[in-house]
Amino acid sequence: MRRRRFLSGSSVGLAAWTSGSGQVIGRAFDAAAGLAAGNEIRADVAIIGGGVGGCAAALAALRNGQTVVMTEPTRWIGGQLTSQAVPPDEHPWIEQFGANASYRSFRDAIRAIYRRDYPLTEAARSARHLNPGGGNVSRLCHEPRVALAALTAMLAPYVSSGRLLVLLDHEPASADVRGDRVRAVEVRDIRSHRGRTLVAPYYLDATELGDLLPLAGVEHVIGAESHDQTGEPHAPSNAQPLNQQAITACFAVEYFAGQDHVGDPPAEYAFWRDYKPALRPEWPGKLLDLTYSDPITKKPGSRGFDPRGAGAGLWVYRRIIDPRHFVAGSYPGSSGATLVNWPQNDYLLGPLVGPGITREIAAGHVARARQLSLALLYWLQTECPRPDGKTGWRGLKLRNDLVGTDDGMAMAVYVRESRRIQAEFTVTENHVGLDARRRELKMDDVAAAKFADSVGVGAYRIDLHPSTGGDNYIDIGSLPFQIPLGALIPRRMENLLPACKNLGVTHISNGCYRLHPVEWGIGEAAGALAAYCLATGEPPRAVRAGAKRLAAFQAMLASQGVELDWPRVGPR
Repeated sequence: MRRRRFLSGSSVGLAAWTSGSGQVIGRAFDAAAGLAAGNEIRADVAIIGGGVGGCAAALAALRNGQTVVMTEPTRWIGGQLTSQAVPPDEHPWIEQFGANASYRSFRDAIRAIYRRDYPLTEAARSARHLNPGGGNVSRLCHEPRVALAALTAMLAPYVSSGRLLVLLDHEPASADVRGDRVRAVEVRDIRSHRGRTLVAPYYLDATELGDLLPLAGVEHVIGAESHDQTGEPHAPSNAQPLNQQAITACFAVEYFAGQDHVGDPPAEYAFWRDYKPALRPEWPGKLLDLTYSDPITKKPGSRGFDPRGAGAGLWVYRRIIDPRHFVAGSYPGSSGATLVNWPQNDYLLGPLVGPGITREIAAGHVARARQLSLALLYWLQTECPRPDGKTGWRGLKLRNDLVGTDDGMAMAVYVRESRRIQAEFTVTENHVGLDARRRELKMDDVAAAKFADSVGVGAYRIDLHPSTGGDNYIDIGSLPFQIPLGALIPRRMENLLPACKNLGVTHISNGCYRLHPVEWGIGEAAGALAAYCLATGEPPRAVRAGAKRLAAFQAMLASQGVELDWPRVGPR
């Protein structure tokens, strides 16, 4: 019989999770309780990366009886939703179907926090589909800290019971690999540089950039594949590893009419004020301008910007605080707050991974991405055209408290594209793209390719932001799709699974598999697969290869609220 391992023995309150006051959540038992003493930590599942996929993977593994150790390089779990500060990008049917039950529980938890703890108006409190920020990018725009609190509450019982250990401020440093199996992963405290060795039967890479893949020698792909490799209509003629979607340093701002919050210009303001993106097709002018390429048509367009809350421009796009939903006086003198993740602060000067990209070069790109965002803020405060003919909105104020940093930038840059495993099966544009499917099937009424090994669903346009290789937007229609189990299984490695954006997709199809609810579904499937394999003794590849084993695993997923297929709905 397999020996059970248990991790933490102490309870922790929400304050300790959300304040960043501690780097370890939960306390490991000593060796007598099944955990080796010293710097070696044993668990059933080791999850490297505590973002959206990592949290979903942890919940799935824990729900199915396993113990988990999870690392996170920042002070906040939650990735895109929290440390990167991006409200969820979701499909239009999200309130009815097309997402896992656990993801719905997370969304319900966010709304419950607002209803319980925030001074909402009666109309807002009673709204079934409350959208606290009133942003139009999603049906649920919210503050990053609320997502953090919701995820913390979902995981807290497992921390309290000693089955989950979370190591904040930890990143992977090396991996001990023998043949086709990972035997151990060393992680390092970013602040103290102390190392810890994680030992587990299964390892899940839920890092934002697929950082465990090169450390473990997992075959993977970076950047854009060639048309010859994938057969995709939008793939370039030659492979371009350094051609990756832009990163973005997001930030939150509040607006106070009549106030002046303008400070000194950032160090690189002159550069970014005059910077003109060199993209194909052509960008219409400077990056810091309200006129930019329409993502679909590539023609010049603008949403406009008016922080007084009127209209549906950039201010409303990712707004996370709408004062109209709160009782009078809750936000005195304020027009609310918005999260700035716009075309104007997409960073195009280089990727974070790829040939020749060292840690120092990547850190330099992150620093310059932050400078771009600070420059955008200063431009909005001082030079942005206004509807009344004036320039600048001097009442814009950084809300560093909302993102948990001193400089007002999100803790981590928003990463849209990761290293991706070479998988048993790779999803391409030809499987999910609207026009590609129409060309292949020679009909207009089409659906995405059906995958018999589905372990989840998702939907979003194939939305690639301008890239470090000089591509303008690639924003094309797609069809509601499934997540195939084959895309979660590396071609060679036996006990390492992707749990984020690093599954078997291409540079193109990543554009619809990278969004919040899909990443959650990928993570949940990976965590559940590890738990199923531990319970049955079957390796992941055997689960997919055997019809009865696959059916049993899919039945387990379905019984736990994982949707495996779509009703017939239209394209995005």
